Amino acid sequence: MMKKTDKLDKLFMSKFAQYKRYIINLVMPAIIFGFITGTLTSFFVTLYKYLAHHVIHLSKIGYEFLREHIYLLPVVMLLLLGISFLLARIYRYVPNLKGGGIPTSVGILRGIITFKWLRTFVGVFLLSLLSFLIGVPLGNEGPSVQMGTSLGRSTVKLFTKTHGAWDRYSMTGGACAGFSVATGAPISGILFAIEEAHQRVSPMIVIVASSSVVFSTIASHIFAPFFGVSTSLFGDIVIPKLAIKQLWIPLIVGIVVGLFGAVILRYYQFLKYFFSGVLKRVPSFVKIFMILSLTAVVGVFSFSSVSTGHDLILDLLTPENTFTIGILIFILIVRSTLTIGANTNGITGGMFIPSLALGATLSAVVGKIAIMCGLDQSLYTIILVLGLVACLSGFMKSPLTAIVFAIEALSCHQNIISVIMVSLIAYFVTEVFSTKSINDSAMESRVEELNHGKSAKVVDRHIVVRAGSFAHGKQIRDIFWPANLFVLSVKKSKDKSEEVDEHGGKELRTGDILHVQYSTFNEYETELELEDIVGKQSY
Repeated sequence: MMKKTDKLDKLFMSKFAQYKRYIINLVMPAIIFGFITGTLTSFFVTLYKYLAHHVIHLSKIGYEFLREHIYLLPVVMLLLLGISFLLARIYRYVPNLKGGGIPTSVGILRGIITFKWLRTFVGVFLLSLLSFLIGVPLGNEGPSVQMGTSLGRSTVKLFTKTHGAWDRYSMTGGACAGFSVATGAPISGILFAIEEAHQRVSPMIVIVASSSVVFSTIASHIFAPFFGVSTSLFGDIVIPKLAIKQLWIPLIVGIVVGLFGAVILRYYQFLKYFFSGVLKRVPSFVKIFMILSLTAVVGVFSFSSVSTGHDLILDLLTPENTFTIGILIFILIVRSTLTIGANTNGITGGMFIPSLALGATLSAVVGKIAIMCGLDQSLYTIILVLGLVACLSGFMKSPLTAIVFAIEALSCHQNIISVIMVSLIAYFVTEVFSTKSINDSAMESRVEELNHGKSAKVVDRHIVVRAGSFAHGKQIRDIFWPANLFVLSVKKSKDKSEEVDEHGGKELRTGDILHVQYSTFNEYETELELEDIVGKQSY
């Protein structure tokens, strides 16, 4: 009887120790880091949205003034030439300020891109506002994600020196919080970590992302009224419910936007080759000036063809808008060229809203043609909204995020079947043409640029899980290993006190020996990152 009681006591103590370790090593850090990162991100992104709104408004007034005083255009061109030279110098010394915020953040979260958090945060904040002032068709959602990523690192760097392995988890939470606050779509913010940033599901990713998003959402509802900004991206959109017999509409929209997405993604590769290949010997500041000057010229005649695209989407959502099909096609071509050209030349700003603006413009063309063919005008708005969903799914290859975003930000809760259809069709069409997402294409370009001229070293070694290390008690899938690292095998510890866990021994324990192989451009930095995870190693 005593033996049975002893076994029960031992089992109870083992379970108690397991749950205690789970709370101390996972739940509490996730909540603490999530609270700090989420709150900081919410405050700065809300402030950023407030400033961006006024800067964009100032840009619109400036273009109206320039239209009435066109003789000042040469002066503006000289000013843009100076700005281009300054930007080229800044990008040379701080390359992580270049391009879209989401691709750069994804590269950072996957451990592919390294960065300094403070200079990145300040630089992205200021330079993206400069882009908005000039009217470059880039958005503020990407910079919000990148600033959240920077603040996630600051949380670990400033508040603890003993939890280095939490760095990428905290940054993931910051990125999700930045997306959530910028778009007003918290569930989409969590899905961003799963579908876009890490492209896998793990309990730790879900816990960290959810914690940061919850605290950032609560904080944004406190900060937003203070700054006088909306927590919603598009406000309340009134759209009709599609009947079963009208499901041909998402079918057509999904195919059209999917095909356009395949064309745009090919166009991205073409412009990338044009600027980095054909114009390889042209100084960087000249190429930046080409984009800024073209933006200024177009903006004088059509402000809808430049700027972030947010106001354009709101205008297009109104069935009574005055845009003709010819003007919409012109806007589509110009915005596509300027947005992709700005991104490939590293001008600071995001591509999320500008990409949605392209989808909205194309959908507006489809909607107007359908109305001309006899479709009820009341269905115009739903065509436009479905186009936004198809764009997010096809351009960015994020079908699940697109579906949830449609429900959260586009008021599509009555049209779930239509949303699922248009999202999957657009995604399928782009898959048929084997096109990468615009974010992945931009991230690969950044990685190629940052590692140009470097040679990677392949390392094959064994590492030991040390007592009290971050890896102890966690599954291999839950750990953010250094980039390009593969765990080839695990030799379990012979310590008899270590019992087989409920996952069949998949949890790492003290003394486990891991055979790993990885390629790296900086072996020393990779070793430090590994030691943050498994503890100090002997070489």
